[in-house]
Amino acid sequence: MVKQDQNEIPFLYAFIMYVLGLLLFLEWLYPIGQITDTSNMNLFLVYALFCFVISLLQTRWWLSFLLKGFGMLFIIQALFFESSFFSMDWMLYMVDDFQWNVEALFSQRWYELTPLFRSALFLVLIWLMSYLIHYWFVVVKRILLFVILTFIYLAVLDTFTAYKVGLSIIRPFVLAFIALGLSNFFRVLYDEGIRYAWARKNPRWIIPIIVTVLAASIIGVSAPKFGPQWSDPVPYIQAVTGYGNGSGGTVQKVGYGEDDSRLGGSFVQDDTVVFQAKVNEKHYWRIESKDIYTGKGWERSEELAYMEQTNSLSYNSFSQQVETEALEGEVEFAEPLKIKKLLYPYGTEKVEVDTNVRLLVDEELGEARTQINGKDISLKGYKLQYNHPSFPIELMKESFPNDSGDAEMRKRYLQLPETLPDRVYELAADITSDDYNRYDKVRSVEKYFSRNGFVYQISDVPVPSKDQDYVDQFLFDSQLGYCDNYSTSMVVMLRTLGIPARWVKGFTSGERIERGASTGKEFDVYEVTNKNAHSWVEVYFPKVGWVPFEPTQGFSNLAEFDVSTGTSSTDDTLDAPETETNPQEQQENIKKKEEEKAVEASSSATKEKNPFSMNLFVYAGIVMLLGVTFMLYRHRFQLQTAFIERKLMQNPDAQTYQEAYHHLLKLLKRNGIPRDSDQTLREYAKRIDIRYDTDSMGQLTNVYERMLYNNEKNKSTTEITQLWKNLIKRIMG
Repeated sequence: MVKQDQNEIPFLYAFIMYVLGLLLFLEWLYPIGQITDTSNMNLFLVYALFCFVISLLQTRWWLSFLLKGFGMLFIIQALFFESSFFSMDWMLYMVDDFQWNVEALFSQRWYELTPLFRSALFLVLIWLMSYLIHYWFVVVKRILLFVILTFIYLAVLDTFTAYKVGLSIIRPFVLAFIALGLSNFFRVLYDEGIRYAWARKNPRWIIPIIVTVLAASIIGVSAPKFGPQWSDPVPYIQAVTGYGNGSGGTVQKVGYGEDDSRLGGSFVQDDTVVFQAKVNEKHYWRIESKDIYTGKGWERSEELAYMEQTNSLSYNSFSQQVETEALEGEVEFAEPLKIKKLLYPYGTEKVEVDTNVRLLVDEELGEARTQINGKDISLKGYKLQYNHPSFPIELMKESFPNDSGDAEMRKRYLQLPETLPDRVYELAADITSDDYNRYDKVRSVEKYFSRNGFVYQISDVPVPSKDQDYVDQFLFDSQLGYCDNYSTSMVVMLRTLGIPARWVKGFTSGERIERGASTGKEFDVYEVTNKNAHSWVEVYFPKVGWVPFEPTQGFSNLAEFDVSTGTSSTDDTLDAPETETNPQEQQENIKKKEEEKAVEASSSATKEKNPFSMNLFVYAGIVMLLGVTFMLYRHRFQLQTAFIERKLMQNPDAQTYQEAYHHLLKLLKRNGIPRDSDQTLREYAKRIDIRYDTDSMGQLTNVYERMLYNNEKNKSTTEITQLWKNLIKRIMG
């Protein structure tokens, strides 16, 4: 039996295979919004759909290039520009942006690549994948490699990033096995020389594929499963590469973690609720502090010395000279519980927990663990009493940098690595050159970041290389990052000045969701999520104790400072916020302002653009373009017939007639009457004439052979054209 052409696959089945390929490719795109700071993912998904439709229609390469290229520019315009499409400002900015990014690429300054350039590269990748998927799934029907890569990709993301596949792995499993089943079915038809028309007339063949895939999926989900048989590879890989489990070089979700030995890298926001706090004053919730800076992150100088306490927290970080206000509060944790330590405000003196809960406290660093029967546990909630402090500025100004306390204090809280670059020492000295007392020097360092162009950013945050210091990189190279960058840099610079300081972790106050005064209740209710995880600075003052400071851009120090002893309340040393703005909202507002400035610099538009209207316009334009493309494809044969007919009338040469005759053969093939490979044209023409009860195909074939082999010119163009038109009308019904 003679094998059929492998490309003779009906459009319906090619469409099904291509849609399966598209859905598998989308599995690569879904996690991007979670593991990166990429916004407007819907636009990228729409562009992917647009590119796949163009590739499916198999348009001419130049038309496909123009359509996909125009679509990419359209998306970029919608994302980054206020000015009109292809305006002078638009084009000049695009050229400048391209030049800047090319220079950054060649100099390997990856974190300096602009969002516009990154988005353009992402769109180009989608463009290329639309072609490759069509080639793999429809043309060569070799899809196993892409399926394997898809599962490897999802497994790597699940292991090394914040993205969790979970039961959603069933979706690519079903898609992949249906695609593999169809691909192998079509290959069997080709190998056996069976016509695809048989499969169209007998669609029952697809039932075994569907039943097999569904049965495998149900059994896979329902069957009992063994636990992990191999040890977790992450710690080993991190040990080999030198990356800690945390910020590292991967993109993580923000939240509290214990390992801070390797700081740096990006993270994505996580709105998961950690706890609710019922309090009268908004303040930070302290968990722990660390004292050894390694050049890459933070560690402890020695093991914690826990002392068991009962319903109390004897750790008091400030002296009795600090005025306080007695307050109460209540903490209720959300499920699932993960933090096996005590969260507390400054001045906590009593914690009401169950009688069987042991409270273990390290009085030096202020870390408190909760245990039952010797095992660390997470509390569901507790009540607490605390003395909210108001730190006296006048007393703090009586301290000087050389008042560093005893030898143990100097050893623990003035420690710095020998590899710390000299320019860090020089910068700290320059910042505080006009200050004399310890408090003013601390405030100068705290305010330095907000006055020198540093940017709060959670995406594209670099990780220092093997020979690069974390603080040095932030201060002199990137000047962008989040709380860990700011707080660590402030502690290190203060230590270069001989001022004892330490790095502290916990949570900000969170968002107030209920006002006690308006509801008649005693407390305000604050909701604290993972994105409120934070780090800040504590500085030691001999007459006062440990005092918190906040260097991070967009955050305000919630600690109270007493200015009644002579310091002017209008002094800029006080950063107490006048509004109830959440620190997280402040950083988001800063980011929005920076984006607005970038838009103004690249556009002459003065009117504020409505993002909803913009997205609606983009979606409407793309839908209209897809609709026009679909209509053109649906009527492509009618349009091509009209075009060829016009050419026949205007230029009736041999080449034009050959094009018309080949178009006729294509229509016949599409209508289910293809020419067999061992069949002559005259035999095929006779078969067609019998099918349609005419002699037109024979006459047209006779003219075609004379033109092709004898180079004869046809004199009766009108008659031949009419025969051609009549036969096409019969074929197309």
